[in-house]
Amino acid sequence: MNKNTILAIVLSTIVVAGAMVVQTILFPPTKPAKPVNQEENVAIEETTTVVNEEKSYFEAKNTSKDATKEETITVETNMAQIVLTNKGGDIVSYKLKGENLRDSDTGEGVQMVDNVSDFNRACAVAFGNENSKINNDFFNVEKIDDKTYLFSKKYSVKNEDGTTSDFIFGKRYTFNDNEYMFKLDVLVHGEGIQNLTYSLRTAPQIGPHYDSKMNRYEYRQFISYNGNKSKKVRLSTKPAIKAYDKDSLWNGITSKYFTEVIIPADKTCLDKAYYSTLVDSNNYANAQLIVTRKAINENDSKDTYYMFFGPRSEKILKIYNVSENNGWNLSSQKLTECMQSSGFLGWLEIILKWVMQLINKLVHNWGISIIIMTLIIKGLLFPLTRKQQLSTLKMQEIQPKMQALQKKYADNPQKQQEEMAKIYKEAGYNPVSGCLPMVLQFLIIFAMYNLFNNYFEFRGASFIPGWIPDLSAGDSVHTFNRAIPFFGNQLRLLPIIYLSSQILYGVITQNGGTAASAQTKMQMNMMMYGMPVIFFFVFYNAPSGLLIYWTISNLFTIVQQLIINNTMKKKRAEIASKSKGAK
Repeated sequence: MNKNTILAIVLSTIVVAGAMVVQTILFPPTKPAKPVNQEENVAIEETTTVVNEEKSYFEAKNTSKDATKEETITVETNMAQIVLTNKGGDIVSYKLKGENLRDSDTGEGVQMVDNVSDFNRACAVAFGNENSKINNDFFNVEKIDDKTYLFSKKYSVKNEDGTTSDFIFGKRYTFNDNEYMFKLDVLVHGEGIQNLTYSLRTAPQIGPHYDSKMNRYEYRQFISYNGNKSKKVRLSTKPAIKAYDKDSLWNGITSKYFTEVIIPADKTCLDKAYYSTLVDSNNYANAQLIVTRKAINENDSKDTYYMFFGPRSEKILKIYNVSENNGWNLSSQKLTECMQSSGFLGWLEIILKWVMQLINKLVHNWGISIIIMTLIIKGLLFPLTRKQQLSTLKMQEIQPKMQALQKKYADNPQKQQEEMAKIYKEAGYNPVSGCLPMVLQFLIIFAMYNLFNNYFEFRGASFIPGWIPDLSAGDSVHTFNRAIPFFGNQLRLLPIIYLSSQILYGVITQNGGTAASAQTKMQMNMMMYGMPVIFFFVFYNAPSGLLIYWTISNLFTIVQQLIINNTMKKKRAEIASKSKGAK
């Protein structure tokens, strides 16, 4: 290995590693929020709250002499364990059930309601607009059945004309034993109600909790669907509440593998949707949806919302397209719009997903399915790749004639192009043909990246127990006592194998190439050694499924390149022989 090669590797490693260390020092990872205390379970007495409507939100003042306490109710379904509190009538815990729905850190079901506090809870209602404080009053609890609970409280409000109106405000939850979707009815009953407004929200944060500095493949996203197309906005960690006032059938917040959606039964009752990234006292950035209700002036009002808190899985989300397939008789909801697609390459991703699912039905292992599909794709592209590289030899063969034409017709570009076209035709060379394999490979790589990085079925799917127990996360061969900047506390083997395969491929490709100048060799060495080193740092914490695809692709490409190099060696010998004969 020459000095320029060593210099390229050393400089690349120092620059990337140094940048990551500096970033870790200047931007330390945030700590997760503390869980809500849910120790007490006691009965609640009915209280009346006086409300001042001149405020931007209803400021409740408890007039009862007796102290009230918090009560929590646990609801069990086949899909989740839900904990409700009478404090605001909200959800403080929503743990999913299922083997591939466990939190890798806790070993328990994924917590869909993360970062709850006295200031922010799931399905919390705030009287007023999106900036109003959530209701922290204690509600009466009525059990309708094991899956249905009603929270209610009596309020008194001063109207604009000076009169006082009494009304009962209620929240009724109905859970379905076999679905992640549940129903929330917001009820208002009284007389003389004037311009009563409220806002409703999802959980402060979708779990599981993650470190945005370490896990760069996780994200939070706002999504809105209007019945024809969806609008997606990637959320940043900067604190803000932004409005989305376009017409929508439903709105939601998604993470990489999970989603929370609010579907109003009557979309005309809603005013606007907001997505919030406000930061709490623990410096934990929220990712939350807030919808506001238009003013209520009726004596009796019932707003029904269907809330989906569950996996971002196409198989689960698509049941709400046909009423017979779900317990709520919902149809044409297109919750599959929550899925992360490859944009204009969505059709290609669908094909690749179908092929991989078909393979998995035979082998029953997603890791092996990835390997088989990678080999199939590389095998199909091999003839094009071979043709592309062999075309470079034809270009070398006709290069002397091309140079002669350029010199002869230097003052006549049109004639020069005509004569070049004749030479291309005689030699059977098409300048555009070399681009086709590159374009196809680029399209497939782009679609495969999105597929392997977001495919829900990979979550919790084991490939090799003890090494790659989860294809949606990085592999691990050793856990350090302390976290290392950028790398974390895990020693991963897959990124090292990927780096080695990438460098080996570069060496074989370069050995099969033609002679080059010193400057060109330096650039090639930088690409051959420097870029893989950079990608090693970038992909160190990438999902195992993604790295398996790239590594297997590299190894198979190495075999292909050895075959192509051997063919090109023979072709060069033929060209040299023809050149001697011509001389």
